[in-house]
This record gives sequence, structure tokens and C-alpha cells, in this order.
Amino acid sequence: MPKSPAAQARSKRSGSQLSPEMIVEASLRIAARGSADAFTVRRLGEELGADPTAIYRHFRDKDELLLLVADRTLGEMLDGVPDGLGWKDRLRALAWSSLEIALKYPVVASTTASRTTRRVNEFRIVEFILGAVVEAGLRGADAAVYYRMVGDSILAYVGQHAALMLVEPEVRSADESSWGKEYRLADPGRFPHIADLGTELAEVSHEEIFRVRVEALITAIELRAAEVREG
Repeated sequence: MPKSPAAQARSKRSGSQLSPEMIVEASLRIAARGSADAFTVRRLGEELGADPTAIYRHFRDKDELLLLVADRTLGEMLDGVPDGLGWKDRLRALAWSSLEIALKYPVVASTTASRTTRRVNEFRIVEFILGAVVEAGLRGADAAVYYRMVGDSILAYVGQHAALMLVEPEVRSADESSWGKEYRLADPGRFPHIADLGTELAEVSHEEIFRVRVEALITAIELRAAEVREG
């Protein structure tokens, strides 16, 4: 026989049977399914078999949970970077690992791209990028500015791309196909450059955009380091 509502309620985990780690893992599982509701207490309660209000025994609010989950994904990004690389390849590896993790947990990346977790893995990534720009030859204010340029640029792109993954598939497909449809029909008189490059615009891939962006960041660091050396 099906359990009565009272029996079902008794069978749910209480807040004391949960832990912050269990809740974080549940959020990551939901996020990895491409779901946009990984941080609603209702969805978490369903995933954990717990009363949704039990979440608040371990987290002050949803934002505290969000930042802790985001910091966990930053740790995964660093885990994807091999040891023993020079500064350029370290930045490349971090960038591509960031994109991979963002697409694995799109709701996390899109929601937290503009946030600061203030936790250990974020500190590790800041130290990682600062180490790369210092190795490139930058110091002081230059190192700080170029660190921010790298970190913010990568976050902006992966957050944007992750947000796209949460759009309904048919809507996303219509947006992406516009380069080969509407843009190719652009009036050459009003939009001569678009008309001239219609084929090329349609062939640009997300991967190529990201690769060029990362290489541009590295080139900017190299150019500034050269200026510093030349005095």
C-alpha cells in the first residue's frame, strides 16, 4: 500500500541527518543534469528525500549554498590543469578546464560568473593566475590588472556560454542558426560587411571564439611584459 502523507513525512530525512557536504553534492548532481533549479529548496528536498526547510539548518540562505557550490566547481577547474606547464600553457589549460566545468554545471557557471566566493578554491585560482602573470614578467599594479583581465574575461565567456546551454533547445537552435539564415539575407546596401562575410560568420564556432580570446589575453600579457622590460 502507498504510504500515507504522515508516514511519508516521517520517512524523510530530518535536518540532523543531512550535512553541508550532502547538500552541496545534491546541488551538483542537479546542476549536472542541466537543470536550472539546483538551488531551490524544493528541488533539493526532493533530491535528498528531506523536508526542504531542513536545508536551512546548514545554510543561512540559498546564496551561501550557491557560493559554496561555486567554489567546489572552481576546485574541479584546477584539477583539470596538468602539472609542469609554462605560464602560457597553464593559462590555456585553466581556460579550457573552466569552459568544460561551466558546461558540466551550466546553472552554477551562469549564476556565479559575476560573483566572488571568498573561499579556498577561489583563492587558489587567484594565486594560480597571479603566478602565471608574474612568471610572464609583470609586477605590482600590472600583475593585479592583468590577473583581473584574464580571470574576468574567462568568467564572462564561460558564464555566457553556460547561460546559453540553459535556454530551451529550440530557442537556442534558432539563435545559433540565425548566422546562416537571417544574417545571410542582410541588405548589402545597408550592411555591406555582413553581406560580404555572411559565409564566414556562419562558420565561426564557439570553440574558435574561445581559443582566439584566450590567445589574445596571452598576447596582451606578453606585450605588456615586453614594454616593462624595455623600460
